[in-house]
Amino acid sequence: PGIQKKTEENILSGIALLKKKSERTPLGRVLPLAEDIVRRMKDAAPLDRIEVAGSIRRGKDTVKDIDILTTSREPQAVMDAFVKLPLVSRVLAHGPTKSSVITEDGIQVDLRVVEEGAFGAALAYFTGSKQHNIKLREMAVRAGLKINEYGVFKEPGGKKIGGKTEEEMYKALKLPWIPPELREDTGEIEAAAAGTLPVLVTLEDIRGDLHVHTKWSDGSHDLDTIVQAARKKGYQYIAVTDHTKGLGIAHGLDEKRLAEEIKAIDEANRKLTGFTILKGTEIDIRADGRLDLPDEALSGLDIVVASVHSGFKQTQEQITKRLIAAIRNPCVSVIAHPTGRLIGERDAYAVDLDAVLREAGKFGVAMEVNAYPLRLDLNDLHIKMAKEYGVPLVISTDTHVTDQFDFMAYGVSVARRGWVEKKDVLNTLEIERLVKRLRTCRSKKTRQR
Repeated sequence: PGIQKKTEENILSGIALLKKKSERTPLGRVLPLAEDIVRRMKDAAPLDRIEVAGSIRRGKDTVKDIDILTTSREPQAVMDAFVKLPLVSRVLAHGPTKSSVITEDGIQVDLRVVEEGAFGAALAYFTGSKQHNIKLREMAVRAGLKINEYGVFKEPGGKKIGGKTEEEMYKALKLPWIPPELREDTGEIEAAAAGTLPVLVTLEDIRGDLHVHTKWSDGSHDLDTIVQAARKKGYQYIAVTDHTKGLGIAHGLDEKRLAEEIKAIDEANRKLTGFTILKGTEIDIRADGRLDLPDEALSGLDIVVASVHSGFKQTQEQITKRLIAAIRNPCVSVIAHPTGRLIGERDAYAVDLDAVLREAGKFGVAMEVNAYPLRLDLNDLHIKMAKEYGVPLVISTDTHVTDQFDFMAYGVSVARRGWVEKKDVLNTLEIERLVKRLRTCRSKKTRQR
């Protein structure tokens, strides 16, 4: 009594989000923990091999627990070292070949020692997904085989014919090895059988980052520091995309300050060899769909990244119209974090993504795969939709601190889950081809306007 219906809905929605958050943890929080455990175990235990399996290996955006597989001639010593790791707060089980612990962060970690000759079969089994494994087992039965975490066996009789590597296991089913990110039973087994698996994009394919902030808005570093960090990553270019004035909390740029930043970038580029700073901005899409700055202020830019930072409670029709209006603007090159979600903190806003992607495909506007670990936006399902509509993609980190360039790995991982190939991603292009594509996009829209 006394609680308005809308307030009650918001409270219930918050409780549901909290429940979801408590059950699964963002990949960006769990993966560094898993890698830390692997490093510590290599130092503390007599291991031959160690690999992270489970949904982490498949690159899922949220994770329930951590699965780690090892081989060792001294399994008990491995188990003893594992339960004594400093980050362990509680031991759930301590066995001869399997132990489970809860870390200080409240994450459950299961570690198993498996036989060397069964490592590939175990890795595949504990990587999952469950649906993928069920389909493989069904294929095996039809082929007179049995597959489990111990290997591949000929039936009847149970003669072992493989299992040391994942490749052996798939080969027994007359399939090529399937990348872990695809193992969700969404057509990957059929594609493997037909020889049509995609050649997935890799971190090494990325030539530059197209969403980077500096001290001009809410970034932590000046232009020189950002450029040095990007060059250390092996990049050929970055796009500096500081916020516009609508985002006052981020010290956003008005027309005058944007013109000053453009001048500063031009001066920096004159001193650089083998590296290019693209002049850009992350411009706010207002509640009515208009951009935060006039087109004239954007005409000197190489790239314009448009995004929604307010009005998340608008109706689906309103938000869809906002995004489509931005896509149709001849200056806009990319829509950033297109659904607005923050994993475990804020659901995506209501948007007709089919309509948005159809329009983006028509006008050649790219959709961002934002690699910030709490965003991963677009997600894998939306990425597949974008591909179907012929929408170009960019994988960007939204870097505000130089360390965040490392987030690119998360973006590549979610893109791989969306079956993305190198050719689908604009920032795999050499700088000359990228600039041409961005210009083509703008002229195409101008013609269609």
